[in-house]
Amino acid sequence: MAEIGFMQGRLSPQVDGKIQAFPWEKWREEFSAAEKIGIHLMEWTLDHDRLAENPLMTPEGQAEILALSRKHNVKVVSLTGDIFMQMPFWRVMGAERAKRLAEFEAVAQACAKVGIKFIVVPLVDNGAMTNADEEQAVVEEFARRADWLKAQGLAVVFECDYPPKKLADFIARFPQGVFGINYDIGNSAALGYDSAEEIAAYFPRILNVHIKDRKLGGTTVALGTGNAKLAQTIGDLVRRGYRGFYILQTARAADGDHAGVLARYREMAAGWIEAA
Repeated sequence: MAEIGFMQGRLSPQVDGKIQAFPWEKWREEFSAAEKIGIHLMEWTLDHDRLAENPLMTPEGQAEILALSRKHNVKVVSLTGDIFMQMPFWRVMGAERAKRLAEFEAVAQACAKVGIKFIVVPLVDNGAMTNADEEQAVVEEFARRADWLKAQGLAVVFECDYPPKKLADFIARFPQGVFGINYDIGNSAALGYDSAEEIAAYFPRILNVHIKDRKLGGTTVALGTGNAKLAQTIGDLVRRGYRGFYILQTARAADGDHAGVLARYREMAAGWIEAA
């Protein structure tokens, strides 16, 4: 059965009121908290702020991540690179682009050292591609690193706000295996896309899935209270043969019981997968 994991930070209080941010004060505790509720998969989240200090980016931190992973049986095999959405290289030129690309390479090397296999690059919100030149920059810079990424056992998975056909055409510009799609169920619902049409358009390229619920044109809400057709969408993925990871990038508990609500969401997701 496919594995269900959680987005780092969902077992901690919000940081500065943000929906998602690296949990500086609680990142270690999240390993033991996940173990207690039977979740054994975590997706790391990385911001540009204090990048050099993030444990993923230091030898000492990498050793600690691996030790905590072994101790609590919680794997870290994917990373959401909010850093790339915050500082998109495709929006700048010259020395600044080179600097941001060097940061991507440093992050990729760090991921390889701790066993992370998938790097999620968000082409949404501040990272959305707004014209053909930006798309071409994304294609060229990532594609020229394809062999380098493959040698390190890494794949880049794009999360993108393009409609189905346009996204299928976009991902077709990249070699398979090293590049794929992170399918975010909630984001697609918020954009008003039809999940069946999306999955039919580019299913073979879906390598990672984020589970969340959102209102049409709105923000993240509790699973089952938004516009995402969660059971239908997950069922479609399973029937087509998806066996990758499902990451709970869900709304937080209003009462502060982060572990309790995440455990409940995990059971809901497991039920949809099993029912397919």
